[in-house]
Amino acid sequence: MNIVIASGKGGTGKTTVAVNLASVMEGPVAYVDCDVEEPNGHIFLKPDITSATDTGIPVPVVDKDKCTGCGRCAQVCRFNALACVNGRVLVFAELCHGCGGCMLSCPEKAISEAGHVIGVVETGHAGGIAFAQGRLNVGAAMSPPLIRAVKAAAPSKGTVIYDAPPGTSCPVITTVRDSDVVVLVTEPTPFGLHDLKLAVETVRQIGIPFGVVINRSDIGDDRVRRYCEENQIPVLAEIPDDRRIAEAYSRGETAVAAVPEARESFTRLDREIRRLALDRALPKGAPA
Repeated sequence: MNIVIASGKGGTGKTTVAVNLASVMEGPVAYVDCDVEEPNGHIFLKPDITSATDTGIPVPVVDKDKCTGCGRCAQVCRFNALACVNGRVLVFAELCHGCGGCMLSCPEKAISEAGHVIGVVETGHAGGIAFAQGRLNVGAAMSPPLIRAVKAAAPSKGTVIYDAPPGTSCPVITTVRDSDVVVLVTEPTPFGLHDLKLAVETVRQIGIPFGVVINRSDIGDDRVRRYCEENQIPVLAEIPDDRRIAEAYSRGETAVAAVPEARESFTRLDREIRRLALDRALPKGAPA
């Protein structure tokens, strides 16, 4: 089963939920950090990295001897990765999406492609947990190609937990696509509710089963709970604002290792996630 842990905003505890959930699951389990601009799951799981592979996208290379400066390639590009200035084509590799449209549209066949490295995919193990993460190069503008490479490095069997980037933009969509269930982590504050609504709308558009985890549940107010109730969104777990969990986080430790009762809380969350995925997969009226 592929489980995505996501959030409408940063700082809600998404990685905290993801690494602790991976730590309590039984059977083959993998943790995949798709937050390639700021991967931090490794701080808590402390994996032994055994492989690192550069990942890139194909970018255009212009043959100046063949190019006539017609500008057709720049007209076709929707990402402003090419510009034709005084009959000379300029390529901005950082903006290129690797679609190949410029190469196909060139009437003189003056454009070929070359690899442009945007980051690295690292894999290994953290005890019994298979581990994968991506690191986007500084200055690289696009993370979805690297996220796809990280997802491809995940094991094909067992349970895979994908730690998504925050927000609702293209990197999140790339992470969520093809998953079985999405867990949206929020907090009971006005900002948390606002961004939760955006995340809910995004996941509903994709059509994947989802539920909510309320982190630091004993602060703020009850508007998040009322919103979930009114919109028939299952609240899978509520995690209290426990100083011991915060202290463990600051030391780079998982909550389940530092706080004994936290293990049972995340074990219950595991059961609720599997029940949610099963309920949505079964036909109506079929026995679970």
